[in-house]
Amino acid sequence: MAQPLTARLAERVTLADGAMGTMLYAAGIGLDECFDALNLSRPEIVAGVHRAYLAAGAEVLETNTFGANRFKLEHFGLSAKVRDINRRGAKLAREEREVAGLPALIGGSIGPTGRTLPPFGTTSVDEVRAAYREQIEALLEGGVDFLSIETIGALEEMVAAVQAARDVSDLPIVALMTFAEDGRTLNGTEPVMVVDALVELGVEVFGANCSVGPRGILRVAREMRRRLDECGHRDVALACMPNAGWPTHVGGRVIYPSSPEYFGGFATQALEVGVRLIGGCCGTTPEHIRAMRRALDAMPTSRGAAAPATGLAPVPAATPIPTKPAIELVATDGPTEIATKLGRDFVVSVEIDPPKGFNPAKALEGARLLKAAGVDAINVADSPMARVRMSALTLCYLIQHQVGIETILHFTTRDRSLMGLQSELLGAHAVGVRNILALTGDPPSLGDYPDSSAVYDVDSIGLVRVLGRLNAGQDSAGASIGRLANFTIACAVDPTREDLAEEARRLRAKLAAGADFVMTQPIYDVSVWHRFLEIYAGEIPVPVLVGILPLQSSKHAEFLHNEVPGITLTDDARDRMRRAGANGRREGVKMAQQLLTDLRPHAQGVYIMPSFGRYEVAAEVMEALG
Repeated sequence: MAQPLTARLAERVTLADGAMGTMLYAAGIGLDECFDALNLSRPEIVAGVHRAYLAAGAEVLETNTFGANRFKLEHFGLSAKVRDINRRGAKLAREEREVAGLPALIGGSIGPTGRTLPPFGTTSVDEVRAAYREQIEALLEGGVDFLSIETIGALEEMVAAVQAARDVSDLPIVALMTFAEDGRTLNGTEPVMVVDALVELGVEVFGANCSVGPRGILRVAREMRRRLDECGHRDVALACMPNAGWPTHVGGRVIYPSSPEYFGGFATQALEVGVRLIGGCCGTTPEHIRAMRRALDAMPTSRGAAAPATGLAPVPAATPIPTKPAIELVATDGPTEIATKLGRDFVVSVEIDPPKGFNPAKALEGARLLKAAGVDAINVADSPMARVRMSALTLCYLIQHQVGIETILHFTTRDRSLMGLQSELLGAHAVGVRNILALTGDPPSLGDYPDSSAVYDVDSIGLVRVLGRLNAGQDSAGASIGRLANFTIACAVDPTREDLAEEARRLRAKLAAGADFVMTQPIYDVSVWHRFLEIYAGEIPVPVLVGILPLQSSKHAEFLHNEVPGITLTDDARDRMRRAGANGRREGVKMAQQLLTDLRPHAQGVYIMPSFGRYEVAAEVMEALG
């Protein structure tokens, strides 16, 4: 027996509703609120939106559950409410359909998880699939007619969502990817590849939504239709639900420029392309749906095959995107100074923390002192301990341009999305900051803003891979960046961790991803490094800079050991600092100098971390180098 959605699409073009979020925002719901939770707390507002779309002529209602998966809901402390929110969302749509007495179909809206899958992300496919399965099961309990998996930017995530749906349901699936202006998905997949993957999965209806406006969506639809015809899959229905153009902010409100009349024209053009399910996404309202209803009703073939040409301006076909650059990409920047010294000289780097305010004078003064002492580079930390400080990249730029010494930028994934971190890396390269230490970063819970949201689209291993891609002339989605980057990539290792086997495994992964050298967390006994090398089972194939953090006092030692992640002192070091009493700073320098002497035959450099901005201590430790 045919499912209602597929049967209706085989009979006629079907009109879906428009944006839910836009209408909730217009009703006074803040953008920082959980729209999905309104199913429980303000059901009358959600029901009113459904009612308005039905009155405008929509034949399909999508539930208010776009972000109701466990990953999105956990940002609001609602991950335990997945079942309640989704079931109620389906019920609200069904009740409005029943009150209106219309044969509208209910689509269970399923949006992205917000997580990035491997190889760049840290959330496994199995975790994402389980989250989708949990949400879909709740929508099924609520009585949806089909599943609408929408606004997905990565084909891998769409595949996981479709597989989750197939795990628990035989309902039809509407699979909507989101595409950028260049005609590719947000992770760089071409429409043809999307078609091939979704056909193989047996998806009944698919297409594009969100992101771009009607014209861009129609270009994608043309490519998809062409591919389906080439492969003989003319029975697959296409769906298009564009934004109402690009949003702008006017008077504190989000405004979308595309008018209802423009969407009426889009509906007729979509019909010509062969689209069977038409609707709207962000910025569209019941007025947009009403205009499309009028346009479709005026088309004599809207109940059958695609209409012949109507004299409307045709949408030009998308220009094919070459799979390889037309010219060979070349690097125009030579290696960094650090890259030329590694493995040849014993490299000395010293860490400087950015200021907590606007004035970088102390940091710049410290950099000048260290340059005069003979250091090779300045490390600049990225808001260590998750506390707000000046941008590390900005301080790197100032040091390189005002002091004249190369820097190593600590770059964390904590605060940056996959897109944002790549944008910032391109900027760093453009201003000459090209030594990057790839870090995951301390969680916000450690700092002054424990309620701040971390991002963690990728971890440090994924960041090394991203840097490697940039060095190959591509972003993480495979799109060209115009020429090869020339980053020197550092990665971190903590030889004091309790689970050294896991630390060794992660180090191998970072090296395999393309790290050029290694920087260790601080150690206080050369035997600690030797023990790690035994677990690692072999020589590390790239240069290593061993971390040394000079101790200031016994209290300082105890604080580091007990309260700072990634720092573990030996019992001997803590005992020496206790015995030193008032001479703690002197004893700390002596210990650091001895450690530097002991480590020199076993490493290619040192990374000194002076506490409290006491850069003269680092210069004093360096005296052990002669």
